[in-house]
Amino acid sequence: MYKLKIIVSTVRPGRKGPLVAQWVAEEAQLNGHFDVEILDLAKIGLPLMNEAIHPIMKQYEHEHTKQWSAKIDEADAFIFVTAEYDYSYPASLKNALEYLMHEWAYKPSGIVSYSAGPFAGVRAVISLKADLINFRNVALAEGINIPTIGELINEDGVFVSNERLTAAATQMLTQLVRWTKGMKAIKEDQ
Repeated sequence: MYKLKIIVSTVRPGRKGPLVAQWVAEEAQLNGHFDVEILDLAKIGLPLMNEAIHPIMKQYEHEHTKQWSAKIDEADAFIFVTAEYDYSYPASLKNALEYLMHEWAYKPSGIVSYSAGPFAGVRAVISLKADLINFRNVALAEGINIPTIGELINEDGVFVSNERLTAAATQMLTQLVRWTKGMKAIKEDQ
């Protein structure tokens, strides 16, 4: 079993990320190759980056950074669940990424994006993929893009997938397994 961390990027009240993350976690568990954990940045509550030494040195001063480092370091793969804010991904995720360096490296990432409107968060995906490469993290070509998120949340507040999104999840998770196998070999060869 590979250790998969699903990271919920949004932190504001009324956010939909946790609902989507729960669905993604269920799909990942059905895949059968992953030990799944959801990491919700709103619950983790990282302050704005406050480490004096650059993360490349991995000399963390604060307990919150040490705990975040340990969670990310133990992962074999990631899925980022992100909304689109102002044509990019949320600042909370940018901050969480920049706390660390080595812990993200040589691991694959799937991206699940969503928006209230028709664009499905694709501009957030473009920004996030561009940043992940700087951490030596490989963002998959396969992803899940969810437009008009409000239409997929039922009266009980549960995200309800449709056939297209479930097919996209299956495809992304299949590729995530393949990339995780390959990246583990690369990571061990450093």
